[in-house]
Amino acid sequence: MVFRELHPNIRLRIGIGFVQRLLGVMLMPLMTIRLADLYGAATAGALVLTVAVAGILANLLGGHLADVRGRKPLLLAGEAGATVTFVALALAASGWWDSAVAVYLFFLLNIALSQLATPAAEAMIIDVSTPENRTLVYTINYWATNLAFTIGAMLGGFLYRDYFPHLLAGAAFLSLATSLVTLWFITESAPEGGSGNERGPRALLLGYRTVARDRVFHKMFFAAVLITVVEMQIGYYIAVRLAEDFPRQSLVSFGDWALSVDGVSMMGILRAVNAALVVLLILVSGKLLGNLSDRLRLFVGLGMFTAGYMVWAVSNDGRVLLLAAAVLTLGEIASVPVRQTLLANHIPADSRTRYMAVYTFNARAGLMIAALCVTLGAVVPPVVMSVIFGVCGGLAALLYHLVLRDAARAEKTRQSAEALGSDERSDA
Repeated sequence: MVFRELHPNIRLRIGIGFVQRLLGVMLMPLMTIRLADLYGAATAGALVLTVAVAGILANLLGGHLADVRGRKPLLLAGEAGATVTFVALALAASGWWDSAVAVYLFFLLNIALSQLATPAAEAMIIDVSTPENRTLVYTINYWATNLAFTIGAMLGGFLYRDYFPHLLAGAAFLSLATSLVTLWFITESAPEGGSGNERGPRALLLGYRTVARDRVFHKMFFAAVLITVVEMQIGYYIAVRLAEDFPRQSLVSFGDWALSVDGVSMMGILRAVNAALVVLLILVSGKLLGNLSDRLRLFVGLGMFTAGYMVWAVSNDGRVLLLAAAVLTLGEIASVPVRQTLLANHIPADSRTRYMAVYTFNARAGLMIAALCVTLGAVVPPVVMSVIFGVCGGLAALLYHLVLRDAARAEKTRQSAEALGSDERSDA
């Protein structure tokens, strides 16, 4: 199967998701900088925290509403809301209005409305994909995500100082385009019967109680937290270690010319290499990895990913760090689509957006633990941090082993029940 053979909703959602992630990675850091300019760094930190909390609450609410009211209404609300708030932000950040209060309030609304629609967007991919094509779908989506991050980061960094209101106006235009595409071309994908679910606060709490009791989901969630802890270290412990310990050295030389890098430059190069390799290699990963089972892709990929970060934690040789970047990137490409497919195959159809809303917390939990690693890294040697990364990767692999074991048992039970039912019908 190729991209053009996938369900139209999938193709459209991958394209819309690319635009939304590009805008998010381009504008979120810039909005934080703008709030710091307007209110001071200390106050801006508190304001950004309230924005994050609002996003979390909106995410949970959206996860419930999309299961009981359908996906498309939430998508339209989120994308139309983003359009209106981007227009207001562009006006508030311009010389025409120049209102610090309006900048914050519309930023808050923008994040809340965007997060309201996020679970519906993720559940729609599962709704219209099949167990057979989900690995391909998530492979393409992962490529589009990394491409959006790469382009968005570059655009935001180069254009912020002179063209910030123009960036916001452009974001409003792109959000309007995605809203119209959703309105005209996206079809509702919620399973039959979802709209009949009980509504109200009690139904919201009962729905999430079901998620909280799912032990297989717990394993996937905590495995994702452990992987995020390791993955985020390039922006936390590893970034600090390279800045402090990495000696200036020649990375590449041609004749009399040499590329000399310090720790901060090396960190940027590693991030760029990781993103570039994902973009370049993931679309051919099907041919490279097509003969491997999903199980082998998952565990070999996790091993390569973990090993690469363990090397990043201790090495001060630029070439070794680049080799580790290639290894861990190949591990990401192999394992990420399989992990996402396992999740999609497990969650029940009538609660997909609730599950996806809760699952997004793995990133926030992982980020908090990753930040604590900076403090820990100040009192223990790099080799200890490398071992900690290895333990995190090993525990994640163990949890996925248990997930696969549980899935095999469930499938065996289902087949036995079907066989018993067939025998009973034959006897009748």
